[in-house]
Amino acid sequence: MPDSSTTSPSIPSDIAELQAKFTTSLPKNQLQMLPHLVATGLPGINILIEWLQQQREAKPTIVVGAVYQALYQSGVSVAKDYLDRELPTGLIPLASSLDIDYTQLQQLLAHQDFEAADKLTTEKLCELAGADAIKRKWIYFTEVEQLPTIDLHTVDALWLLHSEGKFGFSIQREMWLGMNKNWDKLWPKIGWKQGNNWTRYPGSFTWNLTAPRGHLPLSNQLRGVRVIAALLSHPAWDKVSE
Repeated sequence: MPDSSTTSPSIPSDIAELQAKFTTSLPKNQLQMLPHLVATGLPGINILIEWLQQQREAKPTIVVGAVYQALYQSGVSVAKDYLDRELPTGLIPLASSLDIDYTQLQQLLAHQDFEAADKLTTEKLCELAGADAIKRKWIYFTEVEQLPTIDLHTVDALWLLHSEGKFGFSIQREMWLGMNKNWDKLWPKIGWKQGNNWTRYPGSFTWNLTAPRGHLPLSNQLRGVRVIAALLSHPAWDKVSE
């Protein structure tokens, strides 16, 4: 639990009511209430810290990710001190079978800097694919199969956690399979194509949570569907964990 220095000695009745509602509400309502709690200042921040601490033993959920982000972005010293002390690398283990460092990706996604996170995701996939991919700055579809499952799980989990469950390779795969692997149906659904026109990078993509579900992360459309088809067919998605 947070120490006594991070908790408010008395909570005004309206704050107490907000705390009770937040604790007992459905996830959708909790997400809607987050900005109101943050707007109350230190009392609301302390409520979120206490709630987040209580969730530490469970698997992170979309709401847990949103609360973490709210604290991360709040600029309040109490929140920063708590996160630095208790969650220095975020909510999930940044596991890699090749010792790839995903700290910066975690930080960009926590800030919801989705454009920079997307670019870094491509860089990380190139790192996983090897020296040739790093040099050319993109991956061949033939290199996708060798990408480690544990790393793809880490990258995907970060995108899911910090996008309220809207973005990630696993989301794109779920939608693709739901459309019987029909690319022509998938492209407009995820906002990569409008009519006969591909969405222009970067200005016409949506780099925030108003984007369609599955909009991010991107893959290079100009090289056809082979890379994304290989990614969405990777054995990683057939495994809950490695």
